Amino acid sequence: MAKAGSHLVLLYYFLLSALILSCQCQEGKVHIVYLGDLPHGRGQASVVSGHYAILTNVLGSASLAKQSLVHSYHRSFNGFAAKLTPEEAARVSKMDGVASVFPNRIFNLQTTRSWNFMDFGTDKFGPAQEEDVIVALLDTGIWPENMEGNMKLIGARYYNSEKIYDKSDIKSPRDTIGHGTHTSSTAAGRKIEGASYLGLAEGVARGGVPNARIAMYKVCWSYGCFAADILKAFDDAIADGVDIISVSLGATGVLDYFQEPIAIGSFHAMKHGILTSNAAGNSGPNPVSVSNYSPWSLTVAASTIDRKFITQVVLGNGQVFNGLAINNFNITGNGTYTYPLIWGGDVANYTGGYGPLYGSYCLPGAVNSEKVKGKIVFCSALVDGSGILLADGVGAILTDYASSDVAFNFPLPTSAISPEDGVKVLDYIKNTVNPLATILVADTFKDVSAPLVASFSSRGPNPISPDILKPDVTAPGVDILAAWSPIAPPSVYTGDKRSLYYNVISGTSMATPHASGAAAYVKAAHPDWSPAAIKSALMTTSFSMDPRQQADLEFAYGAGHINPAGAINPGLIFEADEEDYVNFLCKQGYNSTTLKLVTGDNNTCTGIVPGRGWDLNYPTMALFLEDGQEINAVFTRTVTNVGKPSTYHSFVYLSQSTIFEVTLEPSTLLFSSAGEKKSFTVKVTGPKITQQPIMSGAVVWEDGVHEVKMPLVVYNYIPRAPYGLGDHQSTDSSAKLSGGKPNFPISSKLQKSRINALRG
Repeated sequence: MAKAGSHLVLLYYFLLSALILSCQCQEGKVHIVYLGDLPHGRGQASVVSGHYAILTNVLGSASLAKQSLVHSYHRSFNGFAAKLTPEEAARVSKMDGVASVFPNRIFNLQTTRSWNFMDFGTDKFGPAQEEDVIVALLDTGIWPENMEGNMKLIGARYYNSEKIYDKSDIKSPRDTIGHGTHTSSTAAGRKIEGASYLGLAEGVARGGVPNARIAMYKVCWSYGCFAADILKAFDDAIADGVDIISVSLGATGVLDYFQEPIAIGSFHAMKHGILTSNAAGNSGPNPVSVSNYSPWSLTVAASTIDRKFITQVVLGNGQVFNGLAINNFNITGNGTYTYPLIWGGDVANYTGGYGPLYGSYCLPGAVNSEKVKGKIVFCSALVDGSGILLADGVGAILTDYASSDVAFNFPLPTSAISPEDGVKVLDYIKNTVNPLATILVADTFKDVSAPLVASFSSRGPNPISPDILKPDVTAPGVDILAAWSPIAPPSVYTGDKRSLYYNVISGTSMATPHASGAAAYVKAAHPDWSPAAIKSALMTTSFSMDPRQQADLEFAYGAGHINPAGAINPGLIFEADEEDYVNFLCKQGYNSTTLKLVTGDNNTCTGIVPGRGWDLNYPTMALFLEDGQEINAVFTRTVTNVGKPSTYHSFVYLSQSTIFEVTLEPSTLLFSSAGEKKSFTVKVTGPKITQQPIMSGAVVWEDGVHEVKMPLVVYNYIPRAPYGLGDHQSTDSSAKLSGGKPNFPISSKLQKSRINALRG
């Protein structure tokens, strides 16, 4: 009797699972049903009724038809969009009057939609202007076949000062990691039709300046990037006559300006008229974590675009969880729609010396391969999936706070869900006789909240010069599709042997080439503009970010989100040259002897009193005060008219939390010709403050055509940085890819087992 009862229980669960799967795994996806031109003599209501009639016929009821319909095309042509299973879509396609039925793919996307997201098309001006611009990248090399065009890549060099090579490295500028190919195609890749990540994010991919030239300087290998190689690459790139230098790298720790190769290299690039665009780093949301903070370079934060990759997890009890992962593995298409679901902590590899804690993290070797084989494993950490893959598991469900706004690629079916949903999954496993699950193929959803600064993007304030606001701007850096090296692992697992020509990755490394491409676009339009002028144009014309969505305000996004189309006509620019930066460095405490060595000129600090950096002609204003100090500062700025004769009026915008006042003198600027310069002062006054977080506002100059925005921040609270802020020194002078290691809530003994390349 007991045996019969157990069989009935198993049968019950089998039937229940089958019913759930028939509802969940066969859930319809949006399809477009095109019916051609509007029928003559029928009103719009009649056309819509016809759409419902078709769906009712296929789905069996009017209520299901209503639930299924997404859009009705009835004003200019005839058709509709509805959620249909493949079988239902096939039935509709066979009906009389149906011209075609096709899935709801993404079309006309340009570099994962990032350029279109900024309303920046390819028809701004002729290709001849772009062809004169050379974008240099200091990165992992390049896969030249992906650049489309013999004249696209005009040169490539490689450097390895330590002569350290991994078996995967190639002693040439060829890219074995994928990062450099991705960044270079984002900045200046040719227009490519039908680009996708194994069918996901399909569309048209291109760089910001598709006709510009690329010069690659390979400074990074499987072990990382040495400072000597970075500095040599700057040396060569400047001599080679490039126009823009893109550096998706970052230093470890806080370094003095002239003890850090990117700051040094970008200073000399500035002297030669070359703007350096560099990554803010991936140590966010920690405060004071921004890297590449020199005032002569453009520091780029990372933000989202209006698309998310959602990979759903379906449990045997019908619960569905939306996770983030770029999953193209279809484990529901082979007739087996569910798999046994277990928790890594229940299948620890005791023989290997691992207990439940290590097993729950699903690290390689930490789980029992006999118990994992053929199953989906729930893991209590965001790992690369290799532990489950090597144990012959079918898939992985990961949970961690580190993956709240970015999707990763994995070597097996995987979805990363929220910790809250993770609790529900674990509860289901613990309280179910035969827990089951499946992982669906990723789908794309429109993210109406974009752009938001990514959680991983490093934050200000500036650790060396707190009166210089950093980062400068934000740009698309989350879930970016671009070209890839076919010999590089496409997922976060270095043992992934799949070969792809396009990949989706995230990081400030991805945001940087977007800003570099925008800078190249401005350079093409204005070949004679200085690095400071290009930088100013990108900052003052940037799209304003919603401060309600970002607690860190300008410390997260700087002046705002880049607006390439608007940057070629900024109206006014803030110029700065070598002398301005030298004066700034004198006030920062550098002596004449050091500066003479750096500049090679007879620059001295004679007569310059060490003090604040308020007078550097920067497009933003930052005022740092110690506890108990009164708000009292005067910023002096000079603008150059790059438009027609015009009169600019000033406006001051302050957030509700501000407790200071702003006065401008003069409040109106009259320009009678292009190239004319005008100076003004911004006086900021207020009470004494203590442990005050950032307060912000903006000074805006308008002439009816142009809007020149100057963000202003006042603060005196600097939390302790996680890696020793304030030392201004570091024993580690090497640099690495701006692709950090996320903060996982696991013991320090497991640090070496964390993912080394989750972000670009």
